[in-house]
Amino acid sequence: MNELIERAQTIAVELKARGHTLSISESSTGGLLSASLLAVPGASAYFLGGAVVYTRKARSLLSGIPDDQMKGIRSSSEPYALLLARTSRARFEGTWALAETGASGPTGNAYGDKAGHSCLAISGPIERVITLETGSSDRVANMRAFAGAALTLLADALAASRA
Repeated sequence: MNELIERAQTIAVELKARGHTLSISESSTGGLLSASLLAVPGASAYFLGGAVVYTRKARSLLSGIPDDQMKGIRSSSEPYALLLARTSRARFEGTWALAETGASGPTGNAYGDKAGHSCLAISGPIERVITLETGSSDRVANMRAFAGAALTLLADALAASRA
């Protein structure tokens, strides 16, 4: 967790300096991503809110994404991660939104993805989506890897938006 908090501190400094805000929609990281960002003192200056969207019911209740908006999109996919990020950004009216969806393990998910699979998206002045495959079935290690990759995605997007 300490490594995640160190990365979050660097991101927090930049978000605060630029007056930018952030919301989170995460699944298989189980709140670890939000926790790392909220562990930084002064997080209220940039952190608008977040949700652990772990189930279909959570998606509907917390993200407001109805089943009909999911036509042609499956969970644990890049299009779904981007939908979560865009929806979070719009609902919180923030500068940035970061989303994660995947299968932390020890087994895969119902969609055929193996443990260690995660799709991550950032929505803001720049949008990016990536897929991470760790090849591991270690649930906790995957959760940390997914959260770390999400923070890297955010840091990279912040850097690219400066250019």
